[in-house]
Amino acid sequence: MVENRTVLFVDDDEAILNSLERGLMDEPYNKLFTISCKEALEILKREEVHVIITDLRMPEMSGLEFIKIIKKEYPRIIRMVLSGYSQDPALQMAIDQGEIYILIPKPWKSGGNFEKLIRRAVEHYNIQNERETIPQRIPRD
Repeated sequence: MVENRTVLFVDDDEAILNSLERGLMDEPYNKLFTISCKEALEILKREEVHVIITDLRMPEMSGLEFIKIIKKEYPRIIRMVLSGYSQDPALQMAIDQGEIYILIPKPWKSGGNFEKLIRRAVEHYNIQNERETIPQRIPRD
């Protein structure tokens, strides 16, 4: 069911987005790429997205601000961060509070673990979605 899912990548560095696009070319899920959080929010209005992977440091809106908006407006989307600033205290707090599913440190390495982490996030979405759509059984007295 991975192939029916969409992952949105947000990073203000086009070289990183191009590298991600090339490195993930053979992955079965749909991939969307954008250079801004504001543009990502526009994409979310018209596309069904299941996993978001965002950078932290961006010019118009930080990745953490973006993550907080996503958690509030699209709580079912799995949120991940791809960043070279893994020691940021605000980031650690966001992870501890469950706002971020996985932190992937930059630089990442294609060809194995990186791809598995994304697939794991998609599977997490699938499991979460299944739980929410299973009718709740009401015990009878």
